[in-house]
Amino acid sequence: MSVLKINKNNFDEVKASDKPLLLDFYADWCGPCRMVSPLVDEIAEENPQYLVGKINVDEEPELAQAFGVISIPYLVVMKNGRIVNQSAGARPKAQILAMLEG
Repeated sequence: MSVLKINKNNFDEVKASDKPLLLDFYADWCGPCRMVSPLVDEIAEENPQYLVGKINVDEEPELAQAFGVISIPYLVVMKNGRIVNQSAGARPKAQILAMLEG
């Protein structure tokens, strides 16, 4: 499954998914974000049991503020509409998967 581009218009629909949801808050100018982005893409392609979305903090400041994002990349895992895990900074693929499975 491909990565969803999340914005304030589709967020509620995505949040309501039965699947665990991985959100990647990023910006195009952010070096560590560019390191994490291909890992997030791989996770989306290899794991259809998860819903994976990216949120550009420059385009969606309201969503970034709602999640209290102060540092990017910022990864959030949601299950049943609730945040169950979150981390700031670049992470290796195995750690991101562990966040989803935890």
